[in-house]
Order: sequence, then C-alpha cells, then structure tokens
Amino acid sequence: MKFKKSLTLLLSGALIAGVLAGCSSKSSDSSDGDSGGSGGKVIKIATQSPLSGGSAILGEALKLGAQLKLEEESKKFEKLGYKLQLEPYDDQGDPKKGVSNANVIGADKEIYGIIGHLNSGVTIPSSEVYEKYHVAMVSPAATAVEVTERGLKTVNRIVARDDFQGPAGAEYAVKELGAKTAFIIQDKTAYGQGLADEFKKAIESQGAKVVGYEGITVGEKDFNGVINKAKSQNPDVIYFGGLYAEGGLIIKQAREKGIDVPIMGGDGLDSSGLVDIAGDKVANTYITSVAGDSTKTESGKKFVEDYKAKFNKKAESYSVYGYDSMGVLLKGIEDAIKANGDKLPSKEKVAEAVRAVKDYKGALTEVSFDDKGDNTKAKVFLYKFDKASYPPALQGEVSQ
Repeated sequence: MKFKKSLTLLLSGALIAGVLAGCSSKSSDSSDGDSGGSGGKVIKIATQSPLSGGSAILGEALKLGAQLKLEEESKKFEKLGYKLQLEPYDDQGDPKKGVSNANVIGADKEIYGIIGHLNSGVTIPSSEVYEKYHVAMVSPAATAVEVTERGLKTVNRIVARDDFQGPAGAEYAVKELGAKTAFIIQDKTAYGQGLADEFKKAIESQGAKVVGYEGITVGEKDFNGVINKAKSQNPDVIYFGGLYAEGGLIIKQAREKGIDVPIMGGDGLDSSGLVDIAGDKVANTYITSVAGDSTKTESGKKFVEDYKAKFNKKAESYSVYGYDSMGVLLKGIEDAIKANGDKLPSKEKVAEAVRAVKDYKGALTEVSFDDKGDNTKAKVFLYKFDKASYPPALQGEVSQ
C-alpha cells in the first residue's frame, strides 16, 4: 500500500502483500421488458441503513446522499422513459431486521438495486437475499472481508476492506506513533471484531506486542471494567473496533480515568456523533476511515454545498459515499437499459452491468469493480482529532 502524507512525511513501505474489510405489478422482470418510451415505467432503488438507533447519524447520511444523486439523475432517466423512485428502509443496525427488509425488497418487482448497508453484520446476511432475487447491491460502507469473498454476483462495495484498513492503522501506530504495545477492544460484531483482528495481526507483524484483547457488547454504557484492564497494562495505544456510540463512551471514560495515550479506531468512529459523545476528551484520538474528505476536491465541495442546500445539514463521512454508490448503481442500470434496446432489462442483466462498471468518477471516489465486487481504486484515510470538532484533521492516505 502507498501512504501519502498530507503534511510532510511519507509513511514508508507497503504493508500488505496480497491485499489488493406497496409494490406495483406494472414493471416486468423479464429480459424483454417493456419499451422505455411506453410512458414512464417506474424503477425503484432501495436504501437500507440504520435510520434509528445508535448509528442513525451515519445511516441517515448514507440515505440522504443516495437520495440527492437519484434526484439529480431523474431527468436523464425520464428521457429514457423511466421514473426513478427511492424506497428507504430502516435496518436499525440489526441483521434480523435487515434480512426481513431484504425479503420485502427482493419481492418488489420494481426494485432494481439497493444502496446499503452501513454495518457489515447486516450486509452479510441481507445480501444473501439480494442474490436470491438478483437485486444488485452497492455498499457505501461495509468493510468486512466476508462481504465480497463469497462469490455473490450481486454484491459490490466502493470502499476498502478491513484487511486493508486494519493494517493501515497498525502501520501508522507503529511507524508514526511509535507504539510498541497495544490493547485492543472490539464490539463482537462482524465489522468490529473483523477490523480488530486485522489490526491485531498487522501490529504483531510489525513487531509490537498486544497486551490485551477484550470484547464489549453493543448498547452497553459502562466500560469501566475493560478500561481498568487496559489501564493496568499501560499500553502505548488503545485500539477499538466498533462504532461511534460505544467508541465515544470508551474514549470519554478512558480519559476520565487518566489514560492519555493515543486511542485509535476505524471508520465506524468517523462521525460527528463521536464528538457529541466524547466531547473534549476526543483529543488525541486517531481513526482510519474508508471515507475521504469531500472538501478536498471541487466536485466534493459542490456535493457538500448541494447537500447543505437540500437537507439543511452538514454532510457526514458517508454522505458522499451514499451519493457515489447511487451514481455507480444508476450507471449500471443505464448501461443495461441501453444494451437492451432502451427496454427494461432483467435484474440479472442489471447486476451484470453494475459489476462491469469501470473508471466511474463520482463526487469523491473513483470506482472500478473487480470480479469479486471490490473497488480496486479504494483508499484508506488517516485522521486525528485534536479538539472537539468534526471532521478531524487529515493526516494522510493509503492507496492499494
């Protein structure tokens, strides 16, 4: 991997070898389809993300970004004879709810694609349902390795995997922060544990010692037990694999106990919600994120301005990834329609066209899918919280 520092120094060396974490019956699902000029056939796109619960800030950001892009593309599809319609679903960050929603989505003949999910633990079982119904999925956020390692034809993501993100954080901890010992905490989810495991393997391979590895439960509020264990080991760095709701509390409670060493985590901490919870205790927290800074490109700046104007709120880390995921999905649908003589194609053909997308340039991301559905152009970004404000300061980026 190539690390590009935003300030002065370059992080030396490549770390990972081998790493590249109410339905209408009018629409047809047949390969022949109906003529695109026959009066505005509806093409529904679903989103699935947590719109309630502990990670709702990121879940809503994902949905709103996707909504903005769909609305921008509507006129183009109207010229082809189709009406785009967004169908948002709240998966509550719960695998069971995600699967239940996925079955509803799959049974809807007019839904030709899904943007989601935020959580890998929801993505994995839900995507099995999408595969059954041939519904193309593009995830703006799910990073677990297993998401794309199952050979599913409908499953894609535009962000980097945990076996890229975890090692990037480990390399930074050792080479930039000088960490020789680490205490690891994870939330026992597919995402949190997977990311923590990748960090653990990588930091040990860098010569550092892991002096503790503990699990917590999502939804807990008191983490004094695990924090006391961490304090007793006096590590050079504490690493948390999980989301901002628990991460913010761990940071706050650790600082209140006098732990002043760097605390690190992954993209699940990349939210204004982390600052809301941890307050000024968030200082000296480092995160790796698969989400870049939208304000660093002209197209990204325009997105941020349009998002603010449309929704009257600031963009979150995954807002632009919801936007670019929708762009990729709609590009695949458009390609499939044109390849089918402007007639509505089958869902299988749409899934094939989405997987075939190459060199798509979004507001922030570039996307080319490999044969697994991973984005070969995905990056990992490193940030530091110096104070109680969001977003954190960009330290650098790592490319594959």
